[in-house]
Amino acid sequence: MNEIQGRKVAVLAEDLYEDLELWYPTIRLREAGTVVVLLGTGNARYTGKHGLPVDVDGPVESARVSDLDALVIPGGYAPDRLRRSHAVLELVRTMDRAGKLIAFICHAGWVPASAGILKGRRITSFSSIRDDMENAGARWEDNPVVTDGNLVTSRSPEDLPDFCDAIIGYLAG
Repeated sequence: MNEIQGRKVAVLAEDLYEDLELWYPTIRLREAGTVVVLLGTGNARYTGKHGLPVDVDGPVESARVSDLDALVIPGGYAPDRLRRSHAVLELVRTMDRAGKLIAFICHAGWVPASAGILKGRRITSFSSIRDDMENAGARWEDNPVVTDGNLVTSRSPEDLPDFCDAIIGYLAG
C-alpha cells in the first residue's frame, strides 16, 4: 500500500477555473490513491476557462478540516471569485492553523492572500500577481515549485508535473 493511499484532498472549483490546473492534480492525486473531493461555492457544476465542466461533490461549507489532509486551489479567473467567499477563506485559514497542506498554482495565490496567511512565507505564483503576493507579505520566488512549511506553490500550467510531484511527496511524508 502506498503512503498516500486513502488520504483525502479537497480541490476547489469555481467558474472560469484553469482547466488543466483543476483536472491535472485531480487525476494525478486519484491515480496516487488519494480520495479527491471537489468543492464549490454554491453551484453543482462549474465551467473552466476552456469549457471543461466539473461537477462538485458538495459545497465548501461541508468540508471538515479534521477529515482533510490537503487543499488544492487551481488558478484561472476562479480565484478572484473564490476569495470573495467567507467559507473559502475560513477553510484556508483553518487548514493553515492545523498545519495541513495548502497547494496553490498560478492566480490561486489570491485566495491565501485574502485569507491573510502569506506574511513572511516563501511562495511563487504567476508573475502578474507578484505585487499582490508581496503586498500580502509573501517572499516571492520565480521557481517552478516553492515549498514553505505546509504551502506548496507553482507558477503556471507548465509547472504542473513538478507541482503534483511536490504535493504527492508532501503527502507521502
